[in-house]
Amino acid sequence: MLAKDVIKTALKMNDLGINQGTSGNVSARKGSGFLITPSGLDYDSLKAKDIVKVKQDGSYKGPLKPSSEWRFHHDIYQVRDDVNAIIHTHSKFATTLACLRQDLPPFHYMIAVAGGKDIRCAPYATFGSQELSDHAIEALQDRKACLLANHGMIVAAENLKKALAIAHEIELLCEQYLNALQVGEPHILSDAEMEEVLEKFKTYGKQDTKEED
Repeated sequence: MLAKDVIKTALKMNDLGINQGTSGNVSARKGSGFLITPSGLDYDSLKAKDIVKVKQDGSYKGPLKPSSEWRFHHDIYQVRDDVNAIIHTHSKFATTLACLRQDLPPFHYMIAVAGGKDIRCAPYATFGSQELSDHAIEALQDRKACLLANHGMIVAAENLKKALAIAHEIELLCEQYLNALQVGEPHILSDAEMEEVLEKFKTYGKQDTKEED
């Protein structure tokens, strides 16, 4: 059941240390709308019936309100046919970098996990606003993740499992980058080097499932 998978992902997000309390949110596409964690409720107490169904027009029914960030979830699903799951976190290191309003450059080849040569930081806008949603969509162009200035991180992926894995990887990358800055200026991979990595990532982690004789 998709609602249960949304809850499991939210709980795992906290278990991994990439979110705290109820600050983040999780959603998954369902039909022309999506399911999303409710606003302000502790993940540990969530039941499948608590997950809010938001329709294509942004409306919802039921006693619980969707996450205050439902708008960028809604808008991303509208413009990205390749996205079926979205995770938003206030993870420690990604948020630290976001508060510096800096992109995460290709200091490590695993930056490609987000689909491009860097991870952009969207300009600041008030949480829950249309302006924030517009900034996020622009920062996510040709990417699976972005930072939000003075806020946190968004990951938009094919499914909940991949979204969680990417969010975890980006948090580790932000930690590594910030640690490297304590020692000196990290060497940045060139466009050509990242192009080669991105080409390899097209088959990264994919196994040939044909049985051998």
